[in-house]
Amino acid sequence: MELTVEQMDIKKAAREFAEGEFRDRAKEFDDKEEFDLSILKKACEFGFIGAFVKEEYGGHGLGFLENALITEEFWRVDPGCGQSVQSSTFGSEMLQDFGTEEQKKTYLPKFVSGEAMFGFAITEPDAGSDVIAIKTKAERKGDRYVINGSKMFITNGCLADYMLVFCLTHPEERDPHKRHSVILIDTHAPGYEANKIHGKMGIRASNTAEVAFSNFEAPLENLVGKEGNGFRQLMDFFNKTRLHVAAQGVGLAQGALEMAVSYVKKRKAFGKTLSELQGIQFKLAEMVTRIEAARGLYWRAAYLVDKGRPDPALISMAKWNGGDTGVYVANEALQLHGGYGYISEYDIQRFYRDAKIVEIYEGSKEVEKAVIGRELLKRVF
Repeated sequence: MELTVEQMDIKKAAREFAEGEFRDRAKEFDDKEEFDLSILKKACEFGFIGAFVKEEYGGHGLGFLENALITEEFWRVDPGCGQSVQSSTFGSEMLQDFGTEEQKKTYLPKFVSGEAMFGFAITEPDAGSDVIAIKTKAERKGDRYVINGSKMFITNGCLADYMLVFCLTHPEERDPHKRHSVILIDTHAPGYEANKIHGKMGIRASNTAEVAFSNFEAPLENLVGKEGNGFRQLMDFFNKTRLHVAAQGVGLAQGALEMAVSYVKKRKAFGKTLSELQGIQFKLAEMVTRIEAARGLYWRAAYLVDKGRPDPALISMAKWNGGDTGVYVANEALQLHGGYGYISEYDIQRFYRDAKIVEIYEGSKEVEKAVIGRELLKRVF
């Protein structure tokens, strides 16, 4: 497929923004494990945040493909900065699809404008990809839910003003896929505690936390969607967010490739620049071919989502392949840098560390393969 003029303009604008705001400070943010949130505010002003949010809720009414194109360009320049900026609306996809009209009108404009940050607490210390094993419990008591439990690896855990929480509400239900619900909370209320996780391998600029709920109270009207429908809502949510992750892998790979090309054009060995050696050219050919294939896959998957025909198998293919491509290309790019790639002075070292997360969050590569296989076996050829 071919991008429209508008989509090409969006890509160009996103790249220019990232080059201007991320490039010179990316290493600083990685070293300090923090991010300058004034950059997030600028990204909101330029319309890069919540591109998929409908205009009636303060967004720009664009598609998930356009949002993924922005993601790719941000990660192409720096993954940690890209994640810090675009994760500020994480969870709004579900709120837009399953929230009440009042919820959408109240909260979505705040996330798009940068007035507030959002998050989604799903993973737990003993439950990651196996979401039906999640134990954080929300019990009805009068006109409120009382939430108790803990979450792990929560993006924006220390920064989010509001957060969706995937909770166990019907533990007695025989069907495990009908036991959970999603509840919107205000993190400033009593009973919420977040502790920042330090020493991550990659995307260190992005805030990640361990979160605990101790008799945390949320009004019943903060239920998002239907009680007991949380698992199905979550699967729909992943059909959108995995597109972003696929684009992250492609963007990271593209950035790593560009570093490698720049390096081999300058470096000499055996009396020639590295770029003149056929073995090096073959390696670069493999890298760029994988990137183009991964990019086309996520474009197609996002296009179908925007047309109202999401294909879970194709989405999982795009996410798995995007992550695999990011890891592969970053590894090859670092190899081309030799010993210089192993020191922090060179950005490729940071990209190498950042790459692995794309194969883990939003469903590990093993989960994606399981989805692909299950969907494949349903089809008649």
